[in-house]
Amino acid sequence: MAVPKRRMSRSNTRHRRARWKASVPQVVPCPCPRKEMVVPHRACTHCGLYNGRQAVEQP
Repeated sequence: MAVPKRRMSRSNTRHRRARWKASVPQVVPCPCPRKEMVVPHRACTHCGLYNGRQAVEQP
């Protein structure tokens, strides 16, 4: 099992952790008339359309 030989300095630790950021999810407008923003390659949660066809039944 790998164990560090020396303690990592505070500046190196913070420099490494600075790369861990949350990214904004990619969204595109739905082709339906409402133009709701949806995640690509997923059915629209509002109208149920995916790739121009009805994929999910909506109540």
